Amino acid sequence: MDLTHFDEEGRARMVDVSDKAETARVAVAQGKVLMKPETLERIRSGLIAKGDVLAVAQVAGIMAAKQTSQLIPMCHPLAITGAKLNFKLVEPGEIDIEASVKVHGKTGVEMEALTAVSVAALTIYDMCKAIDKTMTIGDIYLVEKLGGKSGHYRSSRFEARGSKVEE
Repeated sequence: MDLTHFDEEGRARMVDVSDKAETARVAVAQGKVLMKPETLERIRSGLIAKGDVLAVAQVAGIMAAKQTSQLIPMCHPLAITGAKLNFKLVEPGEIDIEASVKVHGKTGVEMEALTAVSVAALTIYDMCKAIDKTMTIGDIYLVEKLGGKSGHYRSSRFEARGSKVEE
C-alpha cells in the first residue's frame, strides 16, 4: 500500500479527495487513564475542585473531534454529523474512554475519533493533576471503522465482542 500523504518527490501533501464518493462513515476509538484508586473515587463522588470531570472531558472530546483538522496537518476539515463519548469507571483506578464519530463525506473519521479520546484523556489528567501526578494515559487505538473504499475494519482485540459501530 502506498503512503498517500507523500507526492512523487517524497514531499508531504494533503490527499485530493475530489473524485471520491460521499458515503456514511463511522469510527470508534478507545483509550484509558490510569490513576490512584482515591482519585477515581473522588471523580465518582464529584469531589474534584475543578468540577464534573467526566462532563468536561465529554465536551472536550467532542470539541476535539470537530477541530481535528486544525491539529493534524494532513486531515481534511469535515462536517461531522455525530460525536459521542462514553466513560467507564473501572476499579481500582481506571477510566476507559470510547469515542464514536460519524460523517457523511469523502474521507473517514478515524483521526477524529482518536483525537476525541486523546483530548478527553488529557482533560481528565488536567482536571485531576493537582491530586494525582501519577496518572498515565494510554492504550489509545482504533476499535472499528465503517464506510469508504476500504470498507469495514474491526480491531482483532474485539473479534469476539461483535460490532461496536452504530450504523
